Amino acid sequence: MDLRSKILLIYGPTASGKSLFAIKLAKKINGEIVNADSMQVYKELKILSARPLKKDFQKIKHHLYGFQSVKKNFSTGDWIKLVNQKILEIKKKKKVPILVGGTGLYFKSLSEGLVNIPNIPFEFRKKIRTLHKKLGPQKFFSELIKIDPLARNYVNLSDTQRVIRAYEIKLFTKMSMYLWFKNTKSNYKKKDFFKIYIDYPRNELLERIYKRTQEMIKKGAVSEVQKFIRLKVANDKSASKAIGIKEIGEYLEKKIPVKDVIEKISIKTRQYAKRQSTWGRNNMRDWKKINPEDLNKFLKKI
Repeated sequence: MDLRSKILLIYGPTASGKSLFAIKLAKKINGEIVNADSMQVYKELKILSARPLKKDFQKIKHHLYGFQSVKKNFSTGDWIKLVNQKILEIKKKKKVPILVGGTGLYFKSLSEGLVNIPNIPFEFRKKIRTLHKKLGPQKFFSELIKIDPLARNYVNLSDTQRVIRAYEIKLFTKMSMYLWFKNTKSNYKKKDFFKIYIDYPRNELLERIYKRTQEMIKKGAVSEVQKFIRLKVANDKSASKAIGIKEIGEYLEKKIPVKDVIEKISIKTRQYAKRQSTWGRNNMRDWKKINPEDLNKFLKKI
């Protein structure tokens, strides 16, 4: 199996061992690793984002980790621009780009193209959310279908976020979200990629998440959050939504003991891992699913 001419994509839920597998793979095929995780871009969130360790960086060249300030937002569009540059740089060195992370939207935008929808003002979006609350999910969905009949093809009533997004896009841009997506193209061809999805059994993953949360606390996650709080990061910044900030904040305010912090972070991380797995099942049907037990077998075949 010759992967050296490909761009490798590695996705899996949090705590599934993606980073370690990527390092082993990079060693085998002369690769360099590029971050595809939206929280690992922030320099001040080393422990909470489970960023690879310094020793890992020394073994294999890593890109786009810990370079962005938590005081700034970092969008999928920002990532796409940087990742395209990195892929070119790595290929020029005759090395293999290995993109690894758990942000599904990054991978989707890279392989299918980034939807270039104009920025919709916050006040406009707020009005749509207020309307959704006022009408209720069923009636709001009916109203969406009236103004955008194409919405039936790509939006489910149960997906509240997507329903609201479809409504605001149609109202603001006068064009269906369906058409925005349909007119989007990637810079790459399907054959350019080799896509790996680490399919971790749920029970084992839950255990790994709990252990990793305990490790984060031991390694200094509390100190990391103390520094984060001192930076006075605005609530609307992406980094402020990192799992662990709110929970450790409650501990620092003496509202909960440390054992509750571990429990709360573990629960939130499990919920996040479930969302990642759901994303994978819905959007990554053409990816090669590998059980963690078979990762070493896969490496031997290369």
